[in-house]
Amino acid sequence: MHQHQQSPLPPSYTPNATATTALPKDHSKTTLYIILATSFFSLLFILSLPSTSSSSQSLITTGRDPVLFPNRPISRTEIPSGPTSPSIAYLISGSAGDSARILRLLFASYHPRNHYLLHLDLSAPQTERDRLAVTVQSVPIFRAAQNVDVIGKSDYAYPRGSSTISSTLHGASILLRLSSNWDWFISLNAGDYPLVTQDDLLHILSYLPKDLNFVNHTSYIGWKESKRLKPIIVDTGLYLLEKHEIFYATQKRELPNAFRLFSGSSFAILTRSFLEFCILGTDNLPRTLLMYFANMPYSFTNYFPTVLCNSDQFKSTVINNNLQYVAFNKSLSTKPHLVSSEEFDAMIQSAAAFATQFQFDDPVLDRIDQEILKRNPGKVVPGGWCLDEPGNGTCSVWGDADILRPGPGAKRLEKCIVELLSDDRYRSHQCLDE
Repeated sequence: MHQHQQSPLPPSYTPNATATTALPKDHSKTTLYIILATSFFSLLFILSLPSTSSSSQSLITTGRDPVLFPNRPISRTEIPSGPTSPSIAYLISGSAGDSARILRLLFASYHPRNHYLLHLDLSAPQTERDRLAVTVQSVPIFRAAQNVDVIGKSDYAYPRGSSTISSTLHGASILLRLSSNWDWFISLNAGDYPLVTQDDLLHILSYLPKDLNFVNHTSYIGWKESKRLKPIIVDTGLYLLEKHEIFYATQKRELPNAFRLFSGSSFAILTRSFLEFCILGTDNLPRTLLMYFANMPYSFTNYFPTVLCNSDQFKSTVINNNLQYVAFNKSLSTKPHLVSSEEFDAMIQSAAAFATQFQFDDPVLDRIDQEILKRNPGKVVPGGWCLDEPGNGTCSVWGDADILRPGPGAKRLEKCIVELLSDDRYRSHQCLDE
């Protein structure tokens, strides 16, 4: 296991944002332009910094366990029995005291074909980060597959600022460097949990085009115009190594006329090609929007939907569903609440692949492990690559990682995807013009 020394880039999961203060009313527009320009170039500088230490290169040169990844000679006469299994890159983030939650989420979402990057922000002490890396290194399957890494140096990110965008993009850039064969990117925080096994998810994704992006989005602005789109903030998580306040300016910005704004949620399933489009700088659109959102509150929920729906290359790839279950308060439909055991049936019937807002070690997580994932405490989810006796649940005997054994979760997810891709619903819900 290798710890990657990351440049000062904020992570995508933080504690509650701190109190806000207003800038003096006599600040001129020139000051605002300086703030906007400084924020933009700081984002670009952060994303351009080296992501990993030299020790990470050993992941590329050291061979993985041949039992899990056997060498298959290419045969021109062999008839393929099914589609090639895809691979998912996961960024799993947490804050101080979240090591146990991150590990549980890692075990629950683990598959040897995938790639995992674990991220504890700067509110967590370095000793906790080191313990997390040592624990990961002690798990035999992680060592054999060489697909779990821990970021050694992190920074702050504020959910209300743009530092969360830079943190997510930076995590994705590390995963792009670590592996050249993953197809989709998913960013999870310590409060998330899967509702299907990875065999279920990979099986369904193997039958889909690898250019589909699952992103909740809408062009309806409504109340967000005055509360989230016009205010100007200074996100200190982009510049400082210590936790400071987010500042609100007294001036407001005008809405753009060069592109349309879209809002969504903080969770999405994004393709590798789209992440490369955002990170490698082959087009001006991602950089332009990065500059626009650099000083906007809650910009992380707006950035990816806006880039996707304003890009001629990617707007036809958007599915208006992120496959995540969120429990909303009935009185406040825009504010999610913690998932409880009473919502277990509704959560499973939603056919979502993930759910969010779980408390630490909530009993509903144990029920998901037992009834849905068939996972024993402290163990990974059994899959087709696991050759132990049925019901053993230890996966101490390994087989080919390309073998998938989907279960009931795949049938639920298949039904959901078929409905989403039906012609009338797919097109009518894509990059809405409301």
